[in-house]
Amino acid sequence: MTSDITVYWDDRMLDHEPPTGASKYPDTPIVAAPEVHPDRRERVENIRAMIDHAFGDVTETVSPASASRAALKRVHDPEYLDWIEAFCADGGGRIGDTTTGMNEHTADAARVSAGAAIEAASAALVNGDGDDALPYALCRPSGHHAQPDRADGFCFLNNAALAAEAALADDGADVVADRVAIVDWDVHHGNGTQEAFFDRDDVLFVSAHNDHGSWHPKYHPQEGSIEEVGTENGEGYTVNVPLPPGTGNRGYESVFDRIVEPAVAEFDPNLVIVSAGQDAGPADMNGRNIVTRAGFRELGARVRRLADETADGALALIQEGGYQPSHLSFATLGVFEGILNHTVDLEQYGTDDPFEFLDEPTGLVDDWIDEAVERHREYWPVE
Repeated sequence: MTSDITVYWDDRMLDHEPPTGASKYPDTPIVAAPEVHPDRRERVENIRAMIDHAFGDVTETVSPASASRAALKRVHDPEYLDWIEAFCADGGGRIGDTTTGMNEHTADAARVSAGAAIEAASAALVNGDGDDALPYALCRPSGHHAQPDRADGFCFLNNAALAAEAALADDGADVVADRVAIVDWDVHHGNGTQEAFFDRDDVLFVSAHNDHGSWHPKYHPQEGSIEEVGTENGEGYTVNVPLPPGTGNRGYESVFDRIVEPAVAEFDPNLVIVSAGQDAGPADMNGRNIVTRAGFRELGARVRRLADETADGALALIQEGGYQPSHLSFATLGVFEGILNHTVDLEQYGTDDPFEFLDEPTGLVDDWIDEAVERHREYWPVE
């Protein structure tokens, strides 16, 4: 059983700052007081505060090296990497007509973030028996929307994909993986991760997300539908589970019961990577689901058992989204409580979630999961 945490973090990740506006959108004359962008530094500062308070005595913080260009080229096109550097050197700004933007420090922050993910995955493989520290990459900016040749959804370099590629690379590492499973429970579809491995059978990508579809024809053409299952050698190795708005704790447990656990067990990975976006909570401005601290606690426990049973305990946690800064602390606390099998009794809050206030549409969730099971049954023993 894991007894402590290694947090891969460097303060340079705070230097990334997207443009302000009307939330994630540009300024408008009808908003007199512009807001900071949802990817605000307070998100990760609050996670750091939570870890220090709840698990400070069993946590070590490691400052990761920036990811090398050779590591980045395993996922991203060289021309795109050059563009990021040049765009930031010119001061940054919004990317076209999207909600994604950079400043002069974003390229550096993204390389450090990618380095954190790569080092976390490497540590998980070397540890391997589930008795060592949980490797947690506290990544900012996030990564799972970044595609090989473009930025998208507040993401610039795909941290989870880069971590998986580094684990698979036979380049002198102490331990090399043959197969990597990526479980993505961020409320948004991990379209960039899907794109990186769509024709591959050495990475199983399982994503449970709101059914938001494509949000930009150029920067986000993927829909995350159950019909996107991969192509060529990768057919079947993309497992998308779209969920209706309002999906909560019971629905996500059902997704694990019926799809995630049987598919990952059949795939038999050497490493499990979690794209851990805690934006499926009830108060998140960019999500429409209602998973509470208790629900995230269960997800943490489930993925811990899954890694123990299928990958000899090799588990790496990589931070993705979560945009209500206060609830992100409660939700991420729940994830760690589940993984570490240690529930924290918070003064004034106990073990509860102060943002819990909606009931889950049980029947609708079941119908949608039934459809996903029927589609993926062709490839995996889901039920």
